[in-house]
Amino acid sequence: MASPESHLLLHLLLLSLHFSSSAAAAVLTSLIYKGCANQNFQDPVASENLKSLFTALVSQSSTNFYKATSGGSSQATTSITGLYQCRGDLSNTDCNTCVKKLPNTIQKVCERDTIAARVQLAGCYMRYEVVGFQQVPATELLYKQCGSGRASGSGFSERLESALSMIPKGVSNGKGYYAGGYQSVYVLGQCEGDLGGGECANCVKNAAEVGIRECQTSISGHIYLQQCYISYTYYPNGVPGAGDGGVGIGGVETAAAERDAAAGGGRSDTEKTVAIVFGGLAGLGLVVAFLLVLKAAFKKKKEHHSYGGY
Repeated sequence: MASPESHLLLHLLLLSLHFSSSAAAAVLTSLIYKGCANQNFQDPVASENLKSLFTALVSQSSTNFYKATSGGSSQATTSITGLYQCRGDLSNTDCNTCVKKLPNTIQKVCERDTIAARVQLAGCYMRYEVVGFQQVPATELLYKQCGSGRASGSGFSERLESALSMIPKGVSNGKGYYAGGYQSVYVLGQCEGDLGGGECANCVKNAAEVGIRECQTSISGHIYLQQCYISYTYYPNGVPGAGDGGVGIGGVETAAAERDAAAGGGRSDTEKTVAIVFGGLAGLGLVVAFLLVLKAAFKKKKEHHSYGGY
């Protein structure tokens, strides 16, 4: 039979995994922006069709992109068309986690019966509209976010333009998704799943031009157009993890990452690795020490009951 301290160790490990998983999900499902129509459904059938659409989209959310129509195309006033898309680097599990969050988020930030809505989370987005709803062009600017930190020194503009110019070719070769780095500038671009290669390249090119024009010397920028988006982040001391293929969380940087970049990139990769190793050892040491104390306590308790039985 397993000892009480073994049960406790297992409990602590499961608790640690739970918190790690919850933190990752929270990053993926953080709200970036929302767009809500100012009209509501006039027919309750449309509301039911929207529920059916949400169910259909979530049921397919182990894939990166899915598009569906609910209610039949012949009834334009009640039929709803919609889609979701996950960031190109997400696993099927993470995509599912992100997409499952979208229906509730949409109905929380928009009117429950709005005829069209779009919500962008860090790891995925979803949009829907009644059939016949007027669409904006693929390159229409929906949302932009420019980092508060500013690049210092000369040469940043040239580096940024060179890095962003890699995205159109990258999305053409990478089935609508590209992530890479050029001279300390990390860039990412993605198009909506059914956008053709030439249209996709043109869309991200437009987004890059908006980023250069609007964000100027900002160390980071995120530009969302109707059917594509791009992001970039500048790291003066090099792109973290560039040597081993791992870079950030898909270009959606946290405020802490932006502050590090603004301060000159913070510590080197070696220093960060050492800090992580020692931090992990310190945390493990505390857990081990805690378990040893508990083990001693359990042992004393067992000895007391054993001797007291005579």
